[in-house]
Amino acid sequence: MLQMHHIAKVYRTETVETAALRDFNLSVVQGEFVAVTGPSGSGKSTFLSIAGLVETPSDGRYVLDGIDVSRMNDNQRSHLRNQKIGFIFQAFNLIPDLNLIDNIEVPLGYRGLRAADRRELAHSALAKVGLSGRATHYPGQLSGGQQQRVAIARALAGTPPLLLADEPTGNLDTQMAGGVMELLEELHSGGATIVMVTHDLNLAERAQRIVKVMDGQVSEIQRGTRLHSLDGSVV
Repeated sequence: MLQMHHIAKVYRTETVETAALRDFNLSVVQGEFVAVTGPSGSGKSTFLSIAGLVETPSDGRYVLDGIDVSRMNDNQRSHLRNQKIGFIFQAFNLIPDLNLIDNIEVPLGYRGLRAADRRELAHSALAKVGLSGRATHYPGQLSGGQQQRVAIARALAGTPPLLLADEPTGNLDTQMAGGVMELLEELHSGGATIVMVTHDLNLAERAQRIVKVMDGQVSEIQRGTRLHSLDGSVV
């Protein structure tokens, strides 16, 4: 599903060169739930940007769902990102002037789908997160936990092979965060491949694997406390 081999990412200015990732190696197989942790500045955000095809590596090879994306141009990456990746952001990134269904439909519009097909996919995704009854509500009418569920529905609507979650519980209280994690676990049990960046080690332990990043490299990989087989069953 996701394979990074000897990835490096260097940011340069006229006077400074900063290595955000160096010899970064990670593989995620289809159906896994992987948590990526590490201190601020360790390279987690850079990893997520490269994994999500927002940035390109300075060196190394990145294969996504069998496709070598390392040297794709912007248009190629944008097209593949829309087809293969669903993003879940800490800040939800919902459009306040659109109701929930319209928010979910926005990324589907870039696929050239018919309006009726977009609407059907959006309603199906909203049902998966338990918010069918709120389809015509606006983001401001929802709690933080409900808004994050809508953001997850938006990520799910296009049935992407890979879900990338960037601190998905960072703006939520403990109870709401627990509800969002339960939803992610349900999606994983249903076959979703999830890579989640989080500072919360308690939440990270609920993933299948925990990847610890330090100084731009994978420093340690350990199993989470709640193990799942790749078919989604608890082991």
